[in-house]
Amino acid sequence: MKYVSVTFNPSMEVSSPEAWFRRTEPYSGILFCLAKNHAVINIKQIGYEGIYPHQGLEYHFVNFGKDTLFPRRLIRYVKNLEPDVVLVQGLHNPLQLIQLARQLNDKVKIIVQHHAEKPFSGLKKYLQKFAGRYVDAYLFASNEMGAEWIRNGNLSSAKKIHEVMEVSSVFSRMNKTQARMKTGVSGEPVFLWVGRLNDNKDPMTVVNAFFKFAAQNPAVRLYMIYHTGELLSQIKNLLQKSPQKDNVVLVGKVPHYELLYWFNSADIILSGSHYEGSGTAICEAMSCGCMPVVTDIASFRMITDNGKCGLLYSPGSEDALLSALQQTTQMNIAEKQQRSLQYFRSNLSFEAIAGRIEQVVASLS
Repeated sequence: MKYVSVTFNPSMEVSSPEAWFRRTEPYSGILFCLAKNHAVINIKQIGYEGIYPHQGLEYHFVNFGKDTLFPRRLIRYVKNLEPDVVLVQGLHNPLQLIQLARQLNDKVKIIVQHHAEKPFSGLKKYLQKFAGRYVDAYLFASNEMGAEWIRNGNLSSAKKIHEVMEVSSVFSRMNKTQARMKTGVSGEPVFLWVGRLNDNKDPMTVVNAFFKFAAQNPAVRLYMIYHTGELLSQIKNLLQKSPQKDNVVLVGKVPHYELLYWFNSADIILSGSHYEGSGTAICEAMSCGCMPVVTDIASFRMITDNGKCGLLYSPGSEDALLSALQQTTQMNIAEKQQRSLQYFRSNLSFEAIAGRIEQVVASLS
């Protein structure tokens, strides 16, 4: 079977295949696993042109100009590859999807992968709904997230919604002592937070709750890794005023590959997110055996097996997070860590996701 993956949004700022591979590591492993049993072609417009074989699949880097609203040349290119399945990345290009579907053979299955997009409103909302008649399946990180699109009227058929994680992790578990020698962390236990310092990630709630927790448990440490600093000044002000300021360490930005050592140094991964399309950092942390203490949102319910791998708490609530943190002192953290690792391998790994996509395709035949 031949799979063709395509996105209608160019990334011309990326100038080489290697740079693209680095950017898409959390996603591309899914296609690599599909390529073990199928012919897989990934089409992308970047600042490089050519066919580039990589890890069993073919990357087709193309440049068809700036006409992204009516991408006739890109659609013709996909059609000429004679795919059996087309994986369209993202739900925010319904007009382009309709054009593509009308050019393909009726036997070609069109599957659309959700990538954290929010439902459109206004006229675009009805265009998304109309495009659904050409789609055989939608892949959402959780069924709940797909149901929201149905309730909003952007999609019409709940039967087309399938629960398939959009990302996975390139990391794996390693010896914790060796990892901590690399990172230099200390604490009992060690908590880790990874994300942007913005309102959606809500680091203020996390820090305030952790201060209260640390006042009762002085051995704990929270390390915060961030690659944008929208709320950094506010967090620094909190640290300056708190007697527990030494319990929170602002690490800052680290290269992605070094997160392997940070995830393996931590015991518990924290999140304060109000919305996530999936949850890359949590998935990566679980692949290294971290126990998740995360917000009770749709994507995290899926990624933690409805909280069985750790703890869920209400977004934006310091009291709820403090209660969850206090519960960790009475829990068998090692048992939860092992459960997280097992759940990752069976449901969130590249192999598991590729297998789920194959099942979806088989169900469409």
